[in-house]
Amino acid sequence: MSGIAKMVGQRIRNYRIRLGLSQEKLAELSACHPSYIGQIERGEKNATLESIERIASALRVSLSDLFEKIGTANSSSSSIPLSCYNLIASKSLPEQELLYQILLDIERYKS
Repeated sequence: MSGIAKMVGQRIRNYRIRLGLSQEKLAELSACHPSYIGQIERGEKNATLESIERIASALRVSLSDLFEKIGTANSSSSSIPLSCYNLIASKSLPEQELLYQILLDIERYKS
């Protein structure tokens, strides 16, 4: 499957886990089949726009947030800034704040 399908699927999984939802609960909230949710999360299925819209709504996330930074860097999956962004975006807000403070501490230490 395409790289974008995998990236969007991973984002959906990250948001779902952050909310503490099972795939079954997300499927129920988005009127999708649970196996379809799993296939989307693994990047095995190209989701329809309608499905993505229902899933985003169930996750209480905007479509722009779901697709943020996808396709803006060069298409190489080895883009370090994009990988860092995806890692941090997958964490809870307290974890994001902690990671940001760690980065600031590293930057201060270097100076």
